[in-house]
This record gives sequence, structure tokens and C-alpha cells, in this order.
Amino acid sequence: QVQLVESGGGLVQAGGSLKLSCAASGRTFSSYAMSWFRQAPGKEREFVAGISGSSTYYTDSVPGRFTISRDNAKNTVYLQMNSLKPEDTAVYYCAAGIRVGVKIPEYVYWGQGTQVTVST
Repeated sequence: QVQLVESGGGLVQAGGSLKLSCAASGRTFSSYAMSWFRQAPGKEREFVAGISGSSTYYTDSVPGRFTISRDNAKNTVYLQMNSLKPEDTAVYYCAAGIRVGVKIPEYVYWGQGTQVTVST
């Protein structure tokens, strides 16, 4: 069993930065692929970034702006978000799965989400 708790969301102006954290409980954290998803109002939850071992994956709209990383010693995965845009406004969720994938059913555990709001 893995419990995930996100933090670091908030209100930021366009062009600003935020760093999200996802702290995991459980001793098997390092064996899971970890990803970030987001869900904007009225839209479906979408894949943002994932990390498995040393490999990272990003959706087309964020490379060069977002960076996913993990610290297995701290059981934490991060999402550094730079050059934020109003269209990045969403609830951001972290998820744990066997491998990185873009589909929700591929993940076993989910956090409760953290709100990111980017103002113009």
C-alpha cells in the first residue's frame, strides 16, 4: 500500500514558477514509476510528466518548462514548473504505477491533488 500526498500548489502570475512535491509512504516507493497528471475545470485528467528509473517523459506542451525528478531516499517525487501559463491552471495529481503511461487505469495509487492557479 502506498499513500501519496501532494503539496506546493498555489497562485502564481504567468511566467512564474512553482515546485510541486509528492510524498509517498511505504517502503516500496523506489520500485514504482511515478507520474504527474492534471485536471483543468471541465476537462479530462491528462498526463503531464513521468519518471521511471533515470528516464523521464513529458506531454508535448511542457518540455523545457517542467522538470520531473525523484528522491528515493526521501520517498518524494517533484515537479518543477517554470514559465507558467494560464492554461497550466489545474489540479495536479501524482500517481504511482508499474510503468509510466498516459492512461489513468495504468496507475495503482493516486494522491488527493493540489491546486495550481496561474493568473494573467
